[in-house]
Amino acid sequence: MEIRRSGSQASGKGPAEYFTGTVSIDPLFEAPNPARVRGASVTFEPCARTAWHTHPLGQTLIATSGLGWAQRSGGPVEEIRPGDVVWIPPNEKHWHGATPTTAMTHIGNSGSAEWQACRLVG
Repeated sequence: MEIRRSGSQASGKGPAEYFTGTVSIDPLFEAPNPARVRGASVTFEPCARTAWHTHPLGQTLIATSGLGWAQRSGGPVEEIRPGDVVWIPPNEKHWHGATPTTAMTHIGNSGSAEWQACRLVG
């Protein structure tokens, strides 16, 4: 068993190649092999969002505060609120972030080492 204490991992700024606006990322966990899961708490300031992207193993988002939006390619923009859980299937083109007036935080959960494998799409 391993316990990672809250605040023991440094927060980071969301890189401009993956995000627009002000985004902070707080790493939560990355399970060792053979597990394939990692998670981070991501806070989007108003108007901030991800670029259009896909995840080869899919992604789960758990909204924890604020008010956000998510959209899959060809679909409507959908509102997400605290407690909502969003499943994005493997390779589905999508984006997610805050609304224009309200910040939003979610826990993003995806396959281990996927951050580097995440594919940006136009």
